[in-house]
Amino acid sequence: MGAVNLEHLEAARLYLFGDVKFLHLLLLLMALDIVTGVFKAWKNQNLWSRKSLFGYARKILVLVVIILANVIDQILGLQGAVTYATVLFYIANEGLSILENLAQVGVLVPTSLAERLKTIDNSGQTLPEEVAKEFTTKGGDE
Repeated sequence: MGAVNLEHLEAARLYLFGDVKFLHLLLLLMALDIVTGVFKAWKNQNLWSRKSLFGYARKILVLVVIILANVIDQILGLQGAVTYATVLFYIANEGLSILENLAQVGVLVPTSLAERLKTIDNSGQTLPEEVAKEFTTKGGDE
């Protein structure tokens, strides 16, 4: 049996993730989001929910989006601009999710952040419902 050719593995890694800035930070934040999410589920006595399984699947799909952004960067020769913006977006998203989990578990979160999280959390509407409401209220007011 021959040894695995490390050059092929390195080429695959470079093609899939390139030299993605802040990827390690994103992976760390994803792990912290999972940990805080488990604490939240434990507090709510909902540890084995379908929602958590979908959350884990979404994290994998985020990595797929980053791979896609990297491939687009490489094809268009953009030196990582699309990938960098994509990773920064997901870093912000993970940070917000971690803060939301911490607030729901009872960890003290700065007041301004907690208020914004409550506003986001209490909307209770899906995007299609919000869009429909936006169109119906704007049309009736004018």
